[in-house]
Amino acid sequence: MTATAASLLPLLATLVPSRPNIPIAPRVSQFISMQSVAAPEPTLIPGLSASDFQHPEDKRASQLLKTFFAPVELALRGAFSALVEDALFMDNIASGVLVGPRQLPELHQALLRSCKLLSIETAPDLYIRQSPYPNAYTVAVQGRRPFVVVTTSLLDLLSPTEVQAVIAHELGHLKCEHSLAIAMANLVLSPLASVSPVADAALQTRLLRWQRAAELSWDRAALLAVGDVRAVQAVTMKLCGGSKASGKSMDVQAFVEQAAQYDEVADGSRLGRLVRQSQQREATHPLPIYRVRELQRYSDSGEYATLRARGRPLGEGTGGGAAPVAPQPVVA
Repeated sequence: MTATAASLLPLLATLVPSRPNIPIAPRVSQFISMQSVAAPEPTLIPGLSASDFQHPEDKRASQLLKTFFAPVELALRGAFSALVEDALFMDNIASGVLVGPRQLPELHQALLRSCKLLSIETAPDLYIRQSPYPNAYTVAVQGRRPFVVVTTSLLDLLSPTEVQAVIAHELGHLKCEHSLAIAMANLVLSPLASVSPVADAALQTRLLRWQRAAELSWDRAALLAVGDVRAVQAVTMKLCGGSKASGKSMDVQAFVEQAAQYDEVADGSRLGRLVRQSQQREATHPLPIYRVRELQRYSDSGEYATLRARGRPLGEGTGGGAAPVAPQPVVA
């Protein structure tokens, strides 16, 4: 291994998780499908941009941090040469299954459909990796070879619509161009801890708050791609306590209602408030029950209704079919 490659390993560790962060909130897009009543279909919204659906807190923080880290971004994009992207590609192509028209074609179609609905012109590679941990993650460095990884245990846990919600959630990373920004922030904050622990703690708190808000944006991307809020919420519920045996008997609405029960105890005493703060302070993801409730609020909002009204049914005036995969890189 060269010195350059060795120096990049700490940052690579921030990009590729070894296992999901399950205890507080799973690493992957966490979303289940309630026994259905005619779920709404997604609509194709011409010219959809990330700012159309980003959570307000994510939007504010993203603008601020991207301005602050602009010089670092240029340096990192230079440092992340073909060496790093090729290393990641070789790991996936050697030890994973690359989804394509002949390999797991139903997942390939779900990927292309989600790209089309989110106005992503170039579909990233999608790999399936063997793991007992239900997980999914996205990496995009220079945009030359962005990729999404989904584990086998996650596929086993979810319905086809829920799997598409996971894929769309991961595409939300690319659409919002968050992946490298979060890695940059982590890289800059690491040496700051030894210089000024107080400043580092304050910045870490803001960074984690932004990451939690970014997760809410990615959930919104999933909703736009599947149209059914229950399917998106279902992933979170199943990751919290689902199994192949229990999936059909789980109730999403009952899970959403757990948030009110949590708040009743948390708001009822000083100790409850302290416990809630401690559960959220260092979490990279929102509490699962808050996550599904926040998505419900967005689904019921005038903002979401207005955005959907801009669209048309998928296939109408487009000739249907899969998303075009143009040779333009997605940069995240």
